[in-house]
Amino acid sequence: MTVETLVVFIPLMPLLAFFAIVLFTHRNNAVSHWLALIGAGLAWLLSMVVFGRAIQTEDLSQHPFAAAIQWLPTGSTGLEIGIQIDPLSAVTLFFVAWTVLMIFIYSIGYHNFGQPKGEHDRPGLPPHGAEIQDAHGHKHRVPSIEPMYARFFALISLFAFAMFLLVVTDNLLTLYVGWEIMGLCSYLLIGFWYGKESARNAMIKAFLTTRVGDVFMLLGLAALYSLTGTLNYQAILNNPVVLKGLASANSPLAGISWAGLIGILLFIGTIGKSAQFPLHIWLPDAMEGPTPVSAMIHAATMVSAGVYLVIRFFPLLSTGWDGHHLTLPMLLMGGIGAFTALFAATIALAQNDIKRVLAYSTISQLGYMIAALGVGAYVAAAFHLITHAFFKALLFLGSGSVIHGMEHGVLHTGEKIDPQNMLFMGGLRHKMPITFWTFLAGGLALSGFPLITAGFWSKDEILSGAYASGQLLIFWVLALAALLTAFYTMRQITLTFLGKPRSQSAEHAQESRPVMTAPLVVLSFFAITAGWVGIPQYFPLIGGILPNWFEEFVGSMLLSPAEKAHHSLLPLITSLVVALGGLLLGWLAYRKVFQPFDPLEKPLGGVYTLLRNKYYVDEIYQWAFIRPARWLAETLTDRWLDRTIIDGILHSLGNFGMWLGKTLRQWIDLPVINGAGDLTASGTRNIGTYLRSLQSGRVQLYATVGLGLVAAVAILIYFLWVIG
Repeated sequence: MTVETLVVFIPLMPLLAFFAIVLFTHRNNAVSHWLALIGAGLAWLLSMVVFGRAIQTEDLSQHPFAAAIQWLPTGSTGLEIGIQIDPLSAVTLFFVAWTVLMIFIYSIGYHNFGQPKGEHDRPGLPPHGAEIQDAHGHKHRVPSIEPMYARFFALISLFAFAMFLLVVTDNLLTLYVGWEIMGLCSYLLIGFWYGKESARNAMIKAFLTTRVGDVFMLLGLAALYSLTGTLNYQAILNNPVVLKGLASANSPLAGISWAGLIGILLFIGTIGKSAQFPLHIWLPDAMEGPTPVSAMIHAATMVSAGVYLVIRFFPLLSTGWDGHHLTLPMLLMGGIGAFTALFAATIALAQNDIKRVLAYSTISQLGYMIAALGVGAYVAAAFHLITHAFFKALLFLGSGSVIHGMEHGVLHTGEKIDPQNMLFMGGLRHKMPITFWTFLAGGLALSGFPLITAGFWSKDEILSGAYASGQLLIFWVLALAALLTAFYTMRQITLTFLGKPRSQSAEHAQESRPVMTAPLVVLSFFAITAGWVGIPQYFPLIGGILPNWFEEFVGSMLLSPAEKAHHSLLPLITSLVVALGGLLLGWLAYRKVFQPFDPLEKPLGGVYTLLRNKYYVDEIYQWAFIRPARWLAETLTDRWLDRTIIDGILHSLGNFGMWLGKTLRQWIDLPVINGAGDLTASGTRNIGTYLRSLQSGRVQLYATVGLGLVAAVAILIYFLWVIG
């Protein structure tokens, strides 16, 4: 079987699982999750085979594994649908396959498979637990199974299909199809517990916010096809003639080439999908869905797809870049990415929900990747995309394990606290040792802990790229964001795992089941080791011990090498200082928290309130966009235009019709039409009455009348004959 055939089957496996669950097995939880696991497992196995073949193939970037068929005729030409595996899609396929499989396995334990049904549980709401009786007759409350268990596995199978499709496709149109399917899946999974108003609001918010970016992306797609006649990656991105033509052709916007305009339109799609400022507002609220959904969105799919798009189209976005003067799309990416990285990192400092901290962390790290592309650090951006996927999936699944442990404590004690609030945790390293050590590995990777974590190597490459490009403002903004990242990560670790329990629920928390902790161990391995494939050759002491395989492999995607070896020690020293300094400051600030209060809230005062309320961006959007939109819809459109003007005109026409009908009835229908009919009827009745009077029943009279009539007729005939 050829590699191309194997690639075709990768997205089909979870898609078949989705249809099988929806159509046949949705009433059987065990069969449903096994179908989902088999689909994800086969996709993982095929992905590993394809990845292995890819790394053994020379010159893969210029001669990728590819196959296509004619799909949609468009006049003299036609759109093709096909698959392509090049270095970028190969490494993306690697991390997507691993994270998806681990999330699927973890979900079995997260949704309490094997536990009893809760007596008060119903579809659309999180399970509330079930009451059981032990052998001694004592009653206990234990976690209960998710009421929509099979539905969940069907939806995440479809989610996985969409991401696999997006990765292996060879053209922008099919990528857009996968892109939109992911939008649908995120809508359904964020609102999985649709019985909660907050979940319903979050799903609508995510769907509408990402649609803003998708509209601009679709415009870029249409413009690209109209100018080039194709959406195939190789035909556009590996063709210097096409890229040069787009860079030299002027768009309708003065001073912007078509390459620049299309690049900006595609980048706006990434702003929406990857939650960059100002379309970042949907991602924190996406925490309303189950924790495996958060891991899927933040690591394996959704937001990674947005960054993948701009990495894929970097040759177009950077067309005209000479290594010094950035193109307009690169300027926008550098500015928005760096701002978002710092902006989101500051908000994370004051969040107490364990998942919400990670949500703003994701926004910040995605900003890192976007900023890296903005300064031309193509390989560094791809490298951080992959390392981030591993440690962020680990952190989200770890947070779900923590929440599970806390929920067990809440059920045991009956305490009325939020099991996701870190201020009520503490001391969990003793209760949940596997979760602690794996979460620590992910947290250190996120912080960029030197040498031993994957996050250090990818972040260091981004800082080195920003410094070498001469974009010092971006460099220092990213460095400050890295400092804050290390600080809030240690804050999270300290509040959650260190110290003593700050609630009865934390005292009674327990470790999660092996089906949940085993994926954490696997992901922690990658959170540590994934960075070792990209150690720069120039790195002091250890550079060159391991080959910089990642830069050689993925860097071959560029038509001309844009990145140079960065030999300055300043970025390295900065990476070390911000990572270690941030971790130390975070530990010092939160190591002695004994009550469920943030020790920085009082010293920071209004600043803390501003950060906790996310700079009031949601409130500003509510005032600037949502309220005017509602006023436009409810007052102007509905009340004034629809009910007053349109309905008024229609009601006036209706009233005029009623008046006209009454007038015609009174003056024409009743006296003329009805009168003539009534007159005819009455005349007929009178004639009948008269003729009836002639019916006497006497034969003599009838004979006399008959003879009279015959005589009259005879006389008439004779008279006519004489005259004639």
